[in-house]
Amino acid sequence: MRNIITKILILTSILVVGACARGGQDLPSAQFVSAEEGPGPQYLIGPLDNLQIFVWREPELSSGVTVRPDGRISVPLIEDLAATGRTPTQLARDIEAELKVYLQEPIVTVIVSGFSGPFAQQVRVVGEAANPQAIPYRANMTLLDVMISVGGLTEFASGDRATLVRHENGSQREYSIRIESLLKDGDISANVTIMPGDVLIIPESFF
Repeated sequence: MRNIITKILILTSILVVGACARGGQDLPSAQFVSAEEGPGPQYLIGPLDNLQIFVWREPELSSGVTVRPDGRISVPLIEDLAATGRTPTQLARDIEAELKVYLQEPIVTVIVSGFSGPFAQQVRVVGEAANPQAIPYRANMTLLDVMISVGGLTEFASGDRATLVRHENGSQREYSIRIESLLKDGDISANVTIMPGDVLIIPESFF
C-alpha cells in the first residue's frame, strides 16, 4: 500500500512540474494558408547568403559572392564591405557609394540567390524534433511549416509541452504550443504564426 501511495505522489509531482514548465501564455491560432498572403518583414542578408551583384554597364564589376562568416563581402574594387543586417537594396546603395570613387553615377542591383539570413531572423528548433536545426524565416510561416521543415517529432517527444520563445519589445517571452495536438490529432487551433527569431523548444516525454 505504501509503495502505491509513493508512486501516486511521484506521478503527481511529475504532472505538477510539467504543468509549471508549460506555464507560458497561449498564442492565437493561425490559418494553414492565409487568404491574403502579404509580404513579411524585409529580408536582411546574413552570413553564408549567396548574392548576385550587378553593376549596370559594367559587366567586369558584376559578380556572384557568398557572404563570409564574419558578415562581410569582397567584390571587384571593394575589398571589405559589411553585408549582414542590410537589406539587398541597402547593400546596393552601399556598393554604389564605394564605386563612386571609380565610376560616375554607378547603378547597382543586389539579388539574393541562396538564403540563410542573420541569426536574429532564423527560426531555431531544438530538442525532440526529428531534425533539430535553424531554418530561414519565410513570410506567413506557421508552426506546421516549421515542423514539416524539421521532419516532425521524435517518438520520445512531449510535443504538447513545447515552448516558443520570442523577443517582443526588447524582452523575452515564452508561449505554450501544442505540436502533438497539431500533428497527431489534427487540431487546427494548435497551428500558430511563427515570427523571425522564434525558438521552439521541444522537451522529452517523462514516459
